[in-house]
Amino acid sequence: MKPIKVGLLGLGTVGTGVVRIIEGHQEDLQRQIGSPIEVAQILVQNKSKSRDVAVDSDKLTESPWDIINNPEIDVIVEVMGGVEETKEYLLSALNQGKHIVTANKDLMAIHGPEILLKAAENGCDVFYEASVAGGIPIIRALVEGFSSDRITKIMGIVNGTTNYILSKMSQEGAAYAEVLKEAQDLGYAEADPTSDVEGLDAARKMTILSTLGFHANVSLGDVNAKGISEVSKEDILYGKKLGYEVKLLGIAENHDGHIAVSVQPTMVKNSHPLSSVNGVFNAVYIYGEAVGETMFYGPGAGGLPTATSIVADLVAVVRNLKLGVNGRTALAPYKEKKLKTDEQITSKNFILLHVEDKAGVLAQITQIFAQHEVSLESVLQHPNANNPKAEIIIITHDAIQASIKKVLKQFESMDVIHAIKSVYRVEG
Repeated sequence: MKPIKVGLLGLGTVGTGVVRIIEGHQEDLQRQIGSPIEVAQILVQNKSKSRDVAVDSDKLTESPWDIINNPEIDVIVEVMGGVEETKEYLLSALNQGKHIVTANKDLMAIHGPEILLKAAENGCDVFYEASVAGGIPIIRALVEGFSSDRITKIMGIVNGTTNYILSKMSQEGAAYAEVLKEAQDLGYAEADPTSDVEGLDAARKMTILSTLGFHANVSLGDVNAKGISEVSKEDILYGKKLGYEVKLLGIAENHDGHIAVSVQPTMVKNSHPLSSVNGVFNAVYIYGEAVGETMFYGPGAGGLPTATSIVADLVAVVRNLKLGVNGRTALAPYKEKKLKTDEQITSKNFILLHVEDKAGVLAQITQIFAQHEVSLESVLQHPNANNPKAEIIIITHDAIQASIKKVLKQFESMDVIHAIKSVYRVEG
Protein backbone atom coordinates (compact mmCIF):
# COMPACT_ATOMS: atom_id res chain seq x y z
CA MET A 1 0.00 0.00 0.00
CA LYS A 2 1.29 3.42 -0.92
CA PRO A 3 1.73 5.54 2.24
CA ILE A 4 0.11 8.92 2.67
CA LYS A 5 3.01 11.31 3.19
CA VAL A 6 2.72 14.12 5.71
CA GLY A 7 4.83 17.24 6.09
CA LEU A 8 4.92 18.53 9.67
CA LEU A 9 5.55 22.24 10.26
CA GLY A 10 6.80 22.37 13.85
CA LEU A 11 8.12 19.81 16.33
CA GLY A 12 7.29 21.37 19.68
CA THR A 13 5.01 19.83 22.30
CA VAL A 14 2.09 19.32 19.93
CA GLY A 15 4.21 18.32 16.94
CA THR A 16 5.96 15.71 19.08
CA GLY A 17 2.56 14.40 20.14
CA VAL A 18 1.49 14.09 16.49
CA VAL A 19 4.59 12.02 15.64
CA ARG A 20 4.05 9.76 18.67
CA ILE A 21 0.40 9.10 17.87
CA ILE A 22 1.03 8.42 14.17
CA GLU A 23 3.89 6.03 14.95
CA GLY A 24 2.24 4.41 17.97
CA HIS A 25 -1.19 3.94 16.38
CA GLN A 26 -0.03 2.95 12.90
CA GLU A 27 -1.92 -0.37 12.81
CA ASP A 28 -5.19 1.24 13.94
CA LEU A 29 -4.78 4.09 11.46
CA GLN A 30 -4.13 1.70 8.58
CA ARG A 31 -7.25 -0.29 9.44
CA GLN A 32 -9.33 2.89 9.46
CA ILE A 33 -8.05 4.44 6.24
CA GLY A 34 -6.49 1.58 4.27
CA SER A 35 -3.03 3.14 3.96
CA PRO A 36 0.01 3.76 6.12
CA ILE A 37 0.64 7.35 7.20
CA GLU A 38 4.25 8.49 7.05
CA VAL A 39 5.65 11.70 8.53
CA ALA A 40 7.99 12.29 5.59
CA GLN A 41 9.49 15.68 6.45
CA ILE A 42 9.53 17.93 9.52
CA LEU A 43 10.26 21.64 9.84
CA VAL A 44 12.40 22.53 12.88
CA GLN A 45 14.29 25.64 13.94
CA ASN A 46 17.49 23.76 14.74
CA LYS A 47 18.27 20.35 13.22
CA SER A 48 20.97 19.58 15.77
CA LYS A 49 18.77 20.11 18.85
CA SER A 50 18.07 17.05 21.03
CA ARG A 51 14.40 15.95 20.97
CA ASP A 52 11.86 14.08 23.12
CA VAL A 53 10.95 11.80 20.22
CA ALA A 54 13.21 9.72 17.98
CA VAL A 55 13.17 11.20 14.47
CA ASP A 56 15.36 10.33 11.49
CA SER A 57 17.64 13.35 11.02
CA ASP A 58 17.26 13.03 7.23
CA LYS A 59 13.59 14.03 7.61
CA LEU A 60 14.41 17.31 9.34
CA THR A 61 14.62 20.64 7.52
CA GLU A 62 14.97 24.25 8.59
CA SER A 63 13.17 25.58 5.49
CA PRO A 64 9.36 25.37 5.17
CA TRP A 65 9.72 25.56 1.39
CA ASP A 66 11.42 22.16 1.35
CA ILE A 67 8.10 20.74 2.57
CA ILE A 68 5.73 23.00 0.65
CA ASN A 69 7.52 22.32 -2.66
CA ASN A 70 7.98 18.58 -2.06
CA PRO A 71 5.76 16.87 -4.69
CA GLU A 72 5.57 13.65 -2.66
CA ILE A 73 3.86 15.28 0.34
CA ASP A 74 0.06 14.97 0.34
CA VAL A 75 -0.87 16.73 3.59
CA ILE A 76 0.74 19.49 5.62
CA VAL A 77 0.17 19.58 9.37
CA GLU A 78 0.89 23.07 10.74
CA VAL A 79 1.66 23.34 14.46
CA MET A 80 4.32 26.05 14.46
CA GLY A 81 2.06 29.07 15.11
CA GLY A 82 2.39 32.55 13.68
CA VAL A 83 -0.08 34.38 11.45
CA GLU A 84 1.01 36.37 8.40
CA GLU A 85 4.05 34.34 7.37
CA THR A 86 2.27 31.08 8.15
CA LYS A 87 -0.71 32.18 6.04
CA GLU A 88 1.58 32.62 3.02
CA TYR A 89 3.07 29.14 3.54
CA LEU A 90 -0.37 27.53 3.69
CA LEU A 91 -1.76 29.45 0.71
CA SER A 92 1.27 28.34 -1.32
CA ALA A 93 0.72 24.74 -0.23
CA LEU A 94 -2.96 24.91 -1.21
CA ASN A 95 -2.00 26.27 -4.62
CA GLN A 96 0.07 23.11 -5.05
CA GLY A 97 -2.89 20.90 -4.14
CA LYS A 98 -1.74 19.97 -0.65
CA HIS A 99 -4.32 19.50 2.10
CA ILE A 100 -3.95 21.33 5.41
CA VAL A 101 -4.48 20.36 9.04
CA THR A 102 -3.75 23.16 11.50
CA ALA A 103 -4.03 23.89 15.22
CA ASN A 104 -3.54 27.62 14.64
CA LYS A 105 -6.48 29.50 16.22
CA ASP A 106 -4.92 32.94 15.60
CA LEU A 107 -4.52 32.20 11.90
CA MET A 108 -8.03 30.78 11.46
CA ALA A 109 -9.69 33.54 13.49
CA ILE A 110 -8.06 36.24 11.35
CA HIS A 111 -7.63 34.66 7.91
CA GLY A 112 -9.88 31.58 8.05
CA PRO A 113 -12.32 32.68 5.29
CA GLU A 114 -9.47 33.49 2.89
CA ILE A 115 -7.76 30.16 3.52
CA LEU A 116 -11.00 28.18 3.16
CA LEU A 117 -11.79 29.97 -0.11
CA LYS A 118 -8.34 29.13 -1.48
CA ALA A 119 -8.87 25.50 -0.42
CA ALA A 120 -12.19 25.34 -2.25
CA GLU A 121 -10.62 26.82 -5.41
CA ASN A 122 -7.97 24.08 -5.38
CA GLY A 123 -10.16 21.16 -4.26
CA CYS A 124 -8.27 20.85 -0.99
CA ASP A 125 -9.28 20.14 2.60
CA VAL A 126 -8.49 22.49 5.46
CA PHE A 127 -9.32 21.06 8.90
CA TYR A 128 -8.66 22.88 12.16
CA GLU A 129 -10.36 20.95 14.97
CA ALA A 130 -7.39 21.45 17.30
CA SER A 131 -7.59 25.25 17.06
CA VAL A 132 -10.39 25.39 19.65
CA ALA A 133 -10.64 23.51 22.96
CA GLY A 134 -7.73 21.12 22.38
CA GLY A 135 -8.98 17.55 22.65
CA ILE A 136 -12.72 18.34 22.46
CA PRO A 137 -14.21 17.64 18.99
CA ILE A 138 -16.30 20.81 19.07
CA ILE A 139 -15.68 21.99 15.50
CA ARG A 140 -16.67 18.64 14.04
CA ALA A 141 -19.78 18.70 16.21
CA LEU A 142 -20.73 22.15 14.90
CA VAL A 143 -20.07 21.31 11.24
CA GLU A 144 -21.46 17.78 11.17
CA GLY A 145 -23.41 16.98 14.33
CA PHE A 146 -25.54 20.14 14.20
CA SER A 147 -25.82 20.39 10.42
CA SER A 148 -29.57 19.75 10.57
CA ASP A 149 -30.22 22.09 13.49
CA ARG A 150 -30.18 25.86 13.92
CA ILE A 151 -27.86 27.01 16.68
CA THR A 152 -29.05 29.94 18.77
CA LYS A 153 -26.33 30.16 21.41
CA ILE A 154 -22.77 28.96 22.02
CA MET A 155 -21.43 29.51 25.52
CA GLY A 156 -18.27 28.12 26.98
CA ILE A 157 -15.04 28.09 28.91
CA VAL A 158 -12.47 28.02 26.11
CA ASN A 159 -9.31 29.17 27.90
CA GLY A 160 -7.73 26.83 30.43
CA THR A 161 -5.33 29.38 31.93
CA THR A 162 -8.04 31.75 33.09
CA ASN A 163 -10.24 28.89 34.27
CA TYR A 164 -7.36 27.57 36.38
CA ILE A 165 -6.83 31.01 37.92
CA LEU A 166 -10.52 31.59 38.70
CA SER A 167 -10.92 28.04 40.06
CA LYS A 168 -7.99 28.51 42.46
CA MET A 169 -9.28 31.92 43.55
CA SER A 170 -12.66 30.34 44.28
CA GLN A 171 -11.36 27.24 46.04
CA GLU A 172 -8.63 28.90 48.12
CA GLY A 173 -9.84 32.49 48.51
CA ALA A 174 -6.58 33.68 46.98
CA ALA A 175 -5.95 36.98 45.18
CA TYR A 176 -5.61 37.19 41.39
CA ALA A 177 -1.93 38.23 41.33
CA GLU A 178 -0.95 35.39 43.66
CA VAL A 179 -2.68 32.70 41.58
CA LEU A 180 -1.39 34.14 38.29
CA LYS A 181 2.19 33.78 39.53
CA GLU A 182 1.49 30.19 40.57
CA ALA A 183 0.01 29.46 37.12
CA GLN A 184 3.14 30.90 35.49
CA ASP A 185 5.40 28.80 37.74
CA LEU A 186 3.45 25.67 36.75
CA GLY A 187 3.60 26.52 33.05
CA TYR A 188 -0.16 27.05 32.69
CA ALA A 189 0.34 30.77 31.99
CA GLU A 190 2.93 32.43 29.76
CA ALA A 191 5.54 34.87 31.08
CA ASP A 192 3.44 37.51 29.29
CA PRO A 193 -0.09 36.30 30.09
CA THR A 194 -1.92 39.14 28.33
CA SER A 195 -3.48 37.05 25.56
CA ASP A 196 -5.04 34.69 28.10
CA VAL A 197 -5.99 36.93 31.01
CA GLU A 198 -7.36 39.80 28.91
CA GLY A 199 -9.63 37.47 26.95
CA LEU A 200 -7.87 37.71 23.56
CA ASP A 201 -7.23 33.97 23.22
CA ALA A 202 -10.85 33.19 24.07
CA ALA A 203 -12.05 35.88 21.66
CA ARG A 204 -10.18 34.23 18.78
CA LYS A 205 -11.76 30.88 19.59
CA MET A 206 -15.24 32.40 19.84
CA THR A 207 -14.68 34.02 16.43
CA ILE A 208 -14.12 30.57 14.95
CA LEU A 209 -17.04 28.93 16.79
CA SER A 210 -19.56 31.67 16.01
CA THR A 211 -18.55 31.77 12.33
CA LEU A 212 -19.13 28.02 12.07
CA GLY A 213 -22.22 27.93 14.26
CA PHE A 214 -24.03 30.87 12.67
CA HIS A 215 -22.66 30.58 9.08
CA ALA A 216 -21.76 34.28 9.07
CA ASN A 217 -18.30 35.80 8.67
CA VAL A 218 -17.71 36.91 12.26
CA SER A 219 -14.40 38.73 12.63
CA LEU A 220 -12.21 39.19 15.69
CA GLY A 221 -13.19 42.86 15.86
CA ASP A 222 -16.84 41.84 16.32
CA VAL A 223 -16.07 40.19 19.67
CA ASN A 224 -16.47 42.38 22.75
CA ALA A 225 -13.70 41.02 24.98
CA LYS A 226 -12.96 41.69 28.65
CA GLY A 227 -10.50 39.67 30.71
CA ILE A 228 -10.17 38.61 34.34
CA SER A 229 -7.42 40.93 35.60
CA GLU A 230 -9.95 43.05 37.54
CA VAL A 231 -11.76 40.13 39.18
CA SER A 232 -11.19 40.34 42.94
CA LYS A 233 -11.43 37.64 45.57
CA GLU A 234 -14.25 39.71 47.12
CA ASP A 235 -16.23 39.45 43.87
CA ILE A 236 -15.80 35.69 43.92
CA LEU A 237 -16.74 35.50 47.61
CA TYR A 238 -19.94 37.50 47.11
CA GLY A 239 -20.79 35.38 44.09
CA LYS A 240 -20.37 32.17 46.09
CA LYS A 241 -22.61 33.51 48.88
CA LEU A 242 -25.34 34.09 46.30
CA GLY A 243 -24.85 30.73 44.59
CA TYR A 244 -22.64 31.75 41.66
CA GLU A 245 -19.16 30.92 40.37
CA VAL A 246 -17.15 33.46 38.35
CA LYS A 247 -16.04 32.04 34.99
CA LEU A 248 -14.54 33.67 31.91
CA LEU A 249 -17.21 32.79 29.36
CA GLY A 250 -17.29 33.16 25.63
CA ILE A 251 -20.90 33.87 24.70
CA ALA A 252 -22.24 33.91 21.13
CA GLU A 253 -25.95 34.47 20.51
CA ASN A 254 -28.02 34.51 17.35
CA HIS A 255 -31.62 35.69 17.48
CA ASP A 256 -33.55 36.37 14.27
CA GLY A 257 -30.30 36.60 12.31
CA HIS A 258 -28.73 39.18 14.62
CA ILE A 259 -25.49 38.13 16.32
CA ALA A 260 -23.68 39.19 19.49
CA VAL A 261 -20.34 37.67 20.52
CA SER A 262 -18.50 38.49 23.74
CA VAL A 263 -15.89 37.22 26.17
CA GLN A 264 -16.33 38.36 29.75
CA PRO A 265 -16.12 37.29 33.40
CA THR A 266 -19.58 35.99 34.20
CA MET A 267 -21.48 34.94 37.30
CA VAL A 268 -22.62 31.40 36.53
CA LYS A 269 -25.37 29.90 38.71
CA ASN A 270 -23.97 26.89 40.58
CA SER A 271 -26.80 24.72 39.24
CA HIS A 272 -25.46 25.19 35.68
CA PRO A 273 -22.98 22.53 34.45
CA LEU A 274 -20.38 25.17 33.44
CA SER A 275 -20.06 26.33 37.06
CA SER A 276 -18.37 23.05 38.04
CA VAL A 277 -15.80 23.04 35.21
CA ASN A 278 -12.54 23.67 37.07
CA GLY A 279 -8.79 23.75 36.53
CA VAL A 280 -7.44 23.81 32.99
CA PHE A 281 -10.46 22.00 31.54
CA ASN A 282 -12.66 23.50 28.83
CA ALA A 283 -16.37 23.08 28.20
CA VAL A 284 -18.66 24.38 25.46
CA TYR A 285 -22.44 24.59 25.84
CA ILE A 286 -24.52 24.65 22.65
CA TYR A 287 -28.20 25.52 22.33
CA GLY A 288 -29.99 24.23 19.23
CA GLU A 289 -33.60 24.89 18.26
CA ALA A 290 -34.24 21.18 17.77
CA VAL A 291 -31.78 19.39 20.06
CA GLY A 292 -32.06 21.78 23.01
CA GLU A 293 -28.98 21.98 25.23
CA THR A 294 -25.76 19.97 24.90
CA MET A 295 -22.34 20.30 26.54
CA PHE A 296 -18.89 19.19 25.40
CA TYR A 297 -16.23 18.83 28.10
CA GLY A 298 -12.57 17.86 28.14
CA PRO A 299 -8.93 19.00 28.16
CA GLY A 300 -8.49 22.33 26.41
CA ALA A 301 -4.76 22.07 25.77
CA GLY A 302 -1.75 19.81 26.13
CA GLY A 303 0.44 17.98 23.67
CA LEU A 304 -1.39 14.67 23.36
CA PRO A 305 -5.02 15.92 23.60
CA THR A 306 -4.35 18.52 20.91
CA ALA A 307 -2.38 16.02 18.82
CA THR A 308 -5.34 13.62 19.04
CA SER A 309 -7.58 16.21 17.37
CA ILE A 310 -4.94 16.84 14.70
CA VAL A 311 -4.57 13.15 13.84
CA ALA A 312 -8.38 12.80 13.73
CA ASP A 313 -8.41 15.61 11.15
CA LEU A 314 -5.62 13.85 9.28
CA VAL A 315 -7.72 10.68 9.14
CA ALA A 316 -10.63 12.72 7.75
CA VAL A 317 -8.39 14.16 5.00
CA VAL A 318 -7.16 10.69 3.98
CA ARG A 319 -10.69 9.29 3.92
CA ASN A 320 -11.71 12.12 1.62
CA LEU A 321 -8.68 11.35 -0.55
CA LYS A 322 -9.81 7.73 -0.89
CA LEU A 323 -13.32 8.86 -1.82
CA GLY A 324 -12.14 11.64 -4.12
CA VAL A 325 -14.19 14.27 -2.27
CA ASN A 326 -11.51 16.61 -0.93
CA GLY A 327 -12.47 20.26 -0.80
CA ARG A 328 -16.20 19.63 -0.48
CA THR A 329 -16.60 19.57 3.30
CA ALA A 330 -15.51 23.11 4.16
CA LEU A 331 -18.55 25.37 4.21
CA ALA A 332 -17.72 29.03 3.75
CA PRO A 333 -19.94 31.56 5.60
CA TYR A 334 -23.01 32.23 3.49
CA LYS A 335 -25.26 34.36 5.71
CA GLU A 336 -25.18 38.12 6.00
CA LYS A 337 -23.56 39.26 9.24
CA LYS A 338 -25.90 41.46 11.26
CA LEU A 339 -24.58 42.44 14.68
CA LYS A 340 -26.83 43.19 17.62
CA THR A 341 -26.88 46.72 19.03
CA ASP A 342 -26.90 47.52 22.75
CA GLU A 343 -30.67 47.88 22.40
CA GLN A 344 -30.93 44.23 21.29
CA ILE A 345 -28.58 42.57 23.79
CA THR A 346 -30.20 41.45 27.03
CA SER A 347 -28.88 39.68 30.12
CA LYS A 348 -29.14 39.51 33.86
CA ASN A 349 -26.52 41.56 35.72
CA PHE A 350 -24.66 41.46 39.03
CA ILE A 351 -23.75 44.94 40.31
CA LEU A 352 -21.75 45.69 43.48
CA LEU A 353 -21.88 49.28 44.76
CA HIS A 354 -20.06 51.09 47.58
CA VAL A 355 -22.47 53.75 48.86
CA GLU A 356 -23.08 56.17 51.73
CA ASP A 357 -24.44 54.28 54.72
CA LYS A 358 -27.50 56.43 55.36
CA ALA A 359 -31.26 56.38 54.96
CA GLY A 360 -32.76 56.96 51.53
CA VAL A 361 -29.76 55.84 49.44
CA LEU A 362 -31.30 52.52 48.45
CA ALA A 363 -34.52 54.27 47.43
CA GLN A 364 -32.56 56.61 45.13
CA ILE A 365 -30.77 53.66 43.53
CA THR A 366 -33.90 51.61 42.90
CA GLN A 367 -35.64 54.69 41.47
CA ILE A 368 -32.93 55.05 38.81
CA PHE A 369 -33.36 51.42 37.79
CA ALA A 370 -37.10 52.05 37.50
CA GLN A 371 -36.53 55.14 35.35
CA HIS A 372 -34.69 52.99 32.80
CA GLU A 373 -37.19 50.11 33.04
CA VAL A 374 -34.73 47.69 34.64
CA SER A 375 -36.44 45.33 37.06
CA LEU A 376 -34.55 43.85 40.01
CA GLU A 377 -34.41 40.22 41.05
CA SER A 378 -32.71 40.86 44.38
CA VAL A 379 -31.09 43.64 46.40
CA LEU A 380 -28.79 42.72 49.29
CA GLN A 381 -26.68 44.71 51.73
CA HIS A 382 -23.67 42.96 53.24
CA PRO A 383 -21.71 44.35 56.19
CA ASN A 384 -17.97 44.51 55.59
CA ALA A 385 -15.68 45.30 58.52
CA ASN A 386 -12.98 46.42 56.07
CA ASN A 387 -15.24 48.96 54.36
CA PRO A 388 -16.91 51.80 56.30
CA LYS A 389 -19.26 52.40 53.38
CA ALA A 390 -22.31 50.26 52.75
CA GLU A 391 -21.95 47.50 50.16
CA ILE A 392 -25.04 46.83 48.08
CA ILE A 393 -25.37 43.88 45.72
CA ILE A 394 -28.00 44.06 43.02
CA ILE A 395 -29.02 41.30 40.63
CA THR A 396 -31.28 42.43 37.82
CA HIS A 397 -33.77 40.47 35.77
CA ASP A 398 -33.02 40.28 32.04
CA ALA A 399 -32.28 43.86 31.04
CA ILE A 400 -31.37 45.66 27.83
CA GLN A 401 -27.65 46.41 27.75
CA ALA A 402 -28.24 50.01 26.66
CA SER A 403 -30.44 50.57 29.72
CA ILE A 404 -27.82 49.11 32.07
CA LYS A 405 -25.21 51.45 30.59
CA LYS A 406 -27.51 54.43 31.21
CA VAL A 407 -28.07 53.33 34.82
CA LEU A 408 -24.34 52.98 35.46
CA LYS A 409 -23.61 56.35 33.87
CA GLN A 410 -26.17 57.98 36.16
CA PHE A 411 -24.65 56.22 39.18
CA GLU A 412 -21.25 57.76 38.35
CA SER A 413 -22.67 61.25 38.89
CA MET A 414 -24.30 60.50 42.26
CA ASP A 415 -22.50 61.74 45.39
CA VAL A 416 -24.00 58.97 47.53
CA ILE A 417 -22.39 56.28 45.34
CA HIS A 418 -18.65 56.15 46.03
CA ALA A 419 -17.79 53.33 43.62
CA ILE A 420 -19.33 50.99 41.09
CA LYS A 421 -17.13 48.19 42.34
CA SER A 422 -18.13 45.37 39.98
CA VAL A 423 -20.48 44.64 37.10
CA TYR A 424 -20.88 41.10 35.75
CA ARG A 425 -23.20 39.35 33.37
CA VAL A 426 -25.21 36.57 35.02
CA GLU A 427 -25.90 33.22 33.32
CA GLY A 428 -27.68 30.02 34.30
